[in-house]
Amino acid sequence: MSFKNFKCVPKMIFGRGSFAELDGVLAQERQTESDFVVFLVDDVHQNKPLSERVPNKPHDLVIFVNVDEEPTTKQVDDLTEQVQAFNTNVPVSVVGLGGGSTLDLAKAVSLMLTNEGGSAKYQGWDLINNPAIHHIGIPTVSGTGAEASRTAVLCGPVRKLGLNSDYTVFNQIIMDSELIAGVPTEQWFYTGMDCFIHCVESLEGTYLNEFAKAFAEKSMDLCRQVFLDDHAEKDDKLMMASYMGGMSIAYSQVGACHAVSYGLGYVLGYHHGIGNCLAFNVLEEFYPEGVAEFRKMMEIHNITLPQNICKDLPDETIAKMVAVTKSMGPLWDNVYGEGWEEKVTDEMLTKLFRRI
Repeated sequence: MSFKNFKCVPKMIFGRGSFAELDGVLAQERQTESDFVVFLVDDVHQNKPLSERVPNKPHDLVIFVNVDEEPTTKQVDDLTEQVQAFNTNVPVSVVGLGGGSTLDLAKAVSLMLTNEGGSAKYQGWDLINNPAIHHIGIPTVSGTGAEASRTAVLCGPVRKLGLNSDYTVFNQIIMDSELIAGVPTEQWFYTGMDCFIHCVESLEGTYLNEFAKAFAEKSMDLCRQVFLDDHAEKDDKLMMASYMGGMSIAYSQVGACHAVSYGLGYVLGYHHGIGNCLAFNVLEEFYPEGVAEFRKMMEIHNITLPQNICKDLPDETIAKMVAVTKSMGPLWDNVYGEGWEEKVTDEMLTKLFRRI
């Protein structure tokens, strides 16, 4: 096919206080008394006010998920089995409430309830055979664009790679900026930078087109208002920047930073946001203006990145990270275009990692 037939989230609600609409949205999915919903909630909200507002019924399943580590295919498979053990029927909806990792878990579980075998076999592009269970994404941290994307990024037995599919896209998202107030500063910054970096990679990439450019430029403008100007409505603006950044890469692609970050995340376990920041900080050769702006944002918000984390690692550990990073073909194609394989060498990537 010459042109991408892009699927986006069909239904979305935006606005402060809009979380209250969730019960009504789910009522449209509940057709019988026995219909049940699965809520996957970031355990940071357990025993907090937000958990009391989850509109679960007595026969629903609420699971508080831990995302201290990057989501894994094993975690997805375990959650899927937990749902299947709870009820032999499938739920009418799976709701993800949390940051990008929790949203990715919700997307992945909704897929695995209708597709046989472990989730690792579906890591890649368009390998999902059957439509997912109806699923809803509600971000409580903004920046990843997970609410808009067609991927659920997981660490598997071999590498970190998403379940990339049109079926992965949420059926419904609720963007309530009240929910992201109070996120710890470092997490707020690292996750927000994921969005900023999405835009840099999209705008500098060979896949760039006017669709991707329109979303990326506006998203980047919003990021600047949030991280440089400290705008009064920064929560609303970051939530929209995240969504538009996700939309931008949906019709283009990410680039060198995400490729390097996947290597860091898979081998050393760094979360996606901080992993991107660690990688981006050494990529001035690729994105000079973006890196300079990123460092200015770090200075304004008193963010200090860990230093020399790869400098003295064993060669075999670096080699593992290089192998994961090198395997991200579409990302490097967006950086260099045709013939990228000649430029993305083990030596080049090893030097990059040693600088982190």
